[in-house]
Amino acid sequence: GLTLRLSSLQLAGGEAQGVAPGAPAGGTRLTALEPVVSTRGLIYDRAGRPLVENVPTFTVRVRPADLPLSRRPDVVERLAGLLDTTPAAINATLDAGTTSRFDAIAIAREVPEATARLIAEDGLTLPGVEVTVEPRRDYLSGTLMTQIVGYTGALSPEGYTELKDSGYLADDRIGKAGVELVYEKELRGVYGTQRVEKDGTGRTIRVVGTETPPTAGSSLVLTIDTKEQKLAEKALLWGLQRAGLTRGSMVVLNPQTGEVLAMVSYPTYDANLFSRGISDADFKKLLDNPDKPLINHAIGDIQPPGSTYKLVTATAGLADKIISTTSTLLSKPYVQLGTTKFWEWNRQGWGPLNILEGFAHSSDTFFYQLANQVGINRLAFWARQFGYGSPTGIDLPNEAKGLVPTEQWKMDTFGQEVYGGEVLQAGIGQGYDLATVLQVANAYAALANGGTLYQPQVVREIRAPDGTVARPFEPKVIRKIKASASVMTTMRKAARQVVTSRHTYNLVDLPIVVAGKTGTSEFGVRDKNGVLPYSHWFAGFVPKNAWLKDNPTGDVSKPDSQLAFAVFTYDSRTLGNVATEVAKYYLQLHFGIKEDFRLPELLKRTNFYQGRT
Repeated sequence: GLTLRLSSLQLAGGEAQGVAPGAPAGGTRLTALEPVVSTRGLIYDRAGRPLVENVPTFTVRVRPADLPLSRRPDVVERLAGLLDTTPAAINATLDAGTTSRFDAIAIAREVPEATARLIAEDGLTLPGVEVTVEPRRDYLSGTLMTQIVGYTGALSPEGYTELKDSGYLADDRIGKAGVELVYEKELRGVYGTQRVEKDGTGRTIRVVGTETPPTAGSSLVLTIDTKEQKLAEKALLWGLQRAGLTRGSMVVLNPQTGEVLAMVSYPTYDANLFSRGISDADFKKLLDNPDKPLINHAIGDIQPPGSTYKLVTATAGLADKIISTTSTLLSKPYVQLGTTKFWEWNRQGWGPLNILEGFAHSSDTFFYQLANQVGINRLAFWARQFGYGSPTGIDLPNEAKGLVPTEQWKMDTFGQEVYGGEVLQAGIGQGYDLATVLQVANAYAALANGGTLYQPQVVREIRAPDGTVARPFEPKVIRKIKASASVMTTMRKAARQVVTSRHTYNLVDLPIVVAGKTGTSEFGVRDKNGVLPYSHWFAGFVPKNAWLKDNPTGDVSKPDSQLAFAVFTYDSRTLGNVATEVAKYYLQLHFGIKEDFRLPELLKRTNFYQGRT
């Protein structure tokens, strides 16, 4: 009778623990269904180079339902000694890890093989403890691609509550940033199930069979070539380090498709810190860094676009027929509204200028007058045509939308109408106007291709587990800019004249054709001399027929450009434009130009506007 009663209790206990009845003779072995983790898809660059790999590692888990409460203190104490941690840390993980006693909770990852084997073989003294082999994401490019690729990390309790109905486990690892996050569903695949046999302590004896096979995740092929990314990073870091700066970013686009060819953000971080389990000290160091390395500064940081925004004001003036290519405005030392003087950047003015000359000299007083005639709402209309004020829709997380002021926005935000001086400031990309580096690059890409604003993309293909292309790349058009072809041609010529006028010093001496626009954006608090700190921009493009030997006139009238780019360097305060020197160095590297045209003396820290207040 005692034997029958014990057998009955064993079977009842098995059913209560979610295992199938009908255990083998003696009631000491039971079967249960367990998930089978799918293989996470890989990520490759444009040339097929792997950017991540799945490395097998050992993980120690505890299933509370299989660990008797009376034995928990002893088991936790022994595990703490083996895993070089504290019983308090293990208990805290167990108590917070799951809402179900049947879920196995990971208490240690990256366990050395010898330790993992010792724990796996010690089933009698460690009931409910399991050792599993799990893949860890290793990011092969270090910091180079972190802001694009992202990383995987542990699923939070809140995330588990939201995703458990989609098949996620309490201690799953999930994409946390970059394309790892955006394409989580495609990369993860579908988990399977298997039936396992367990002994009376809950330890797995063997796998009985697979009920549902897992489906591996798809892989991603990026639009970015590792070599091109390295060139952009090399150019940006050279400029920042030479000028003593700590923050900057650069974006390079294919203006004919919207493909991102390079995207560099500095400072950044190593994704492997997170995939291997970042320490509290390392995480705090990243959080406390004032230059915010966890942010992708190319898409998540908004700054006044400065004079690069004069593209919007000039297009508005031409398209709305306020000015023509032959009409002129007087560039003078300042424009006065009431008692306030809005100064020309050189404090002198340039005399009568047409639109090409005004853009080439970046005359503030020229664009003050033009902005005043265009008006704040029409400026906003044309800004949005070029993609300002809205996210580009790039397949990366946490993209900022920027800001384009209008009369309604000012009234809704401050309860005031737009002042005349604010209209003037908007005409030169200051005041309330804010943009990301990607938005500026995309605006100049649209200029370069004749007026098509594409949605930037960093994933070129999604490949199924069998290697077939499940989703090929297709350009995505946001809009056709509502400006005539002649207006766009005029502005491309104006961008070329910025270079040929030597507004960009010796950029015109490169053996390739470059067009673009510099920018200086002020911010912050004035110093003791009344001068604001400022950052630098350079945005531009290179025509398809780039080499001067093939294009001696430097013609940019055709909308066939092969590259468009934008560079931003934060808090520059140097003699020359740091962003222009970075762009110049990148173009030298990209086109293999042997002669060095850099002017490092321009990167001396000083305030260009000192004495000009």
